[in-house]
Amino acid sequence: MQHVRAHVLICAGTGCTASGAKKVEAALREELIKKGLDKEVMIVETGCHGFCEAGPLVIVYPEGTFYVRVQPEDIPELVENHLYKGRIVERLLFKEPITHERVPYYGDLDFYKKQMRMVLANCGHINPEIIEEYIAAGGYEALAIALTSMKPEEVVASIKKSGLRGRGGGGFPTGMKWEFTRNAPGDKKYVVCNADEGDPGAFMDRSVLEGDPHRVIEGMAVCGYAIGADEGYLYVRAEYPLAIKRLRIAIKQAEDMGLLGDNIFGSGFNFRLKIKEGAGAFVCGEETALLASIEGKRGMPRPRPPFPAIKGLWGKPTNINNVETFANVPQIITKGADWYASIGTEKSKGTKVFALTGKINSTGLAEVPMGISMREIIFDIGGGIPGGKKFKAVQIGGPSGGCLPESLLDRPIDYDSLIQAGAMMGSGGLVVLDETTCMVDLAKFFLTFTQAESCGKCTPCREGTKRMLEILTRITEGEGREGDIALLEDMAKNIKTTALCGLGQTAPNPVLSTLRYFRSEYEAHINDKRCPAGACSKLSGYNITELCKGCGLCKKACPVEAISGEVKSVHKIDQAICIKCGACMTKCPFKAIIKG
Repeated sequence: MQHVRAHVLICAGTGCTASGAKKVEAALREELIKKGLDKEVMIVETGCHGFCEAGPLVIVYPEGTFYVRVQPEDIPELVENHLYKGRIVERLLFKEPITHERVPYYGDLDFYKKQMRMVLANCGHINPEIIEEYIAAGGYEALAIALTSMKPEEVVASIKKSGLRGRGGGGFPTGMKWEFTRNAPGDKKYVVCNADEGDPGAFMDRSVLEGDPHRVIEGMAVCGYAIGADEGYLYVRAEYPLAIKRLRIAIKQAEDMGLLGDNIFGSGFNFRLKIKEGAGAFVCGEETALLASIEGKRGMPRPRPPFPAIKGLWGKPTNINNVETFANVPQIITKGADWYASIGTEKSKGTKVFALTGKINSTGLAEVPMGISMREIIFDIGGGIPGGKKFKAVQIGGPSGGCLPESLLDRPIDYDSLIQAGAMMGSGGLVVLDETTCMVDLAKFFLTFTQAESCGKCTPCREGTKRMLEILTRITEGEGREGDIALLEDMAKNIKTTALCGLGQTAPNPVLSTLRYFRSEYEAHINDKRCPAGACSKLSGYNITELCKGCGLCKKACPVEAISGEVKSVHKIDQAICIKCGACMTKCPFKAIIKG
């Protein structure tokens, strides 16, 4: 075995790869050879560390020095100073957005301090394409325990006792779903992993599959044993090529080691996995539409009951959970249901992975214990709002979720409290919004998405969301009418109660939540023909204030000659001519032009 004095971990997840991680790795290998260090330093490709905003990421062990935004041209300095002379390269360290201090070590970053990384424990720390690294971290121990020392019903009981709830949307108790499928009559049963992560801004499942695929495979195998299934499907959207590649490698490795296939651990239990690539239809995140897609049919939901646990894939009892749910299973078996149930709140156990995006300093993945406040996630972990802007709202749960205002930032995050507030956990997408965001326009954005993704099978979703979108579009274009708000609310409530599937039933949530907490913005758009955030172009314009020095740069920049004024005098903008392109504001050196 090769003994080395340093390990260099390079993030090879989708985000860092897109930022140039492969070029960084190639430069590092070349430089190590030049310095004669290629035998003393081992390079390890890992999955996503979660700190996506700062990639490409490089961590040097054993000390855990954390370098960010590393580029190929930085490598000679990093090798010469750190790997050769033992000196930290200060300029490549992360600078905290609030204190502006450089932080040298991975565990000392504010981004990680309040996290509890259980599902993401291996992500960023092992090579996901080497099964031995997963096994060295305790991998497949849960499967061994389940098959050799537990009866199937004992496994189900353990999952029930843990309090694990589905991480893909509604939060249905996982153990109860397993029990329904186990008790369903029939000799042939299936396990299905829903990796059709379609929410805008969500990338939790993708990162787990890329960074720790064996954890999900193991969770599915344990589920198969518990419910009496010998076959499983991973339904992954085709837009996740790296996740699919690493899953294929992981499945082959597990088969070669006898961890998938026939007579696993000599127990008589057989289990095989297949990958089904989805075409990217958002509706296929709904479980009955997903099953139809696996069967080769058009992905459209069907009425329930019967539920998939009774009549699922090819009419057989089928258990469906998402990636994060299955990824929780191994640690429940190895560490015990009581241990897992001790984390979180009374009705929401364990941790939840959130994708932090939007107007926030540190974007990325954060895994936190249930019950933490949204304020802690946004300001302590995410580093707050960039550019000195004010926090306005947070959209949680994707297109099916809702917007929460600042007054609810200290509410504990769990399934029930979010539903009471008019939102939902969803898969864990979390979009932070600042004062420049128009809440009416945001509601229109999400409804545009769900309307376009509607399968069209049921009238409430197909027609209702279209009519709602037409009203929202009118409002943002300055053509709102008296009665529009009441009509939106009435239509939203009807769609929620009559749509066929979860997509349609939750599609009005962004509209209802913004009306609940930001009604005044709708009223300003309709009554005053004004967008308070200055985001709706047809309701806002550019104005020159008394700060204007009359330099004329704005006048020269205007493409339609809408600005007039003499040298050294305050200029004016003709709103009838102005096309609201913003060129004048960009050119003004005195910040004399405002939007609103």
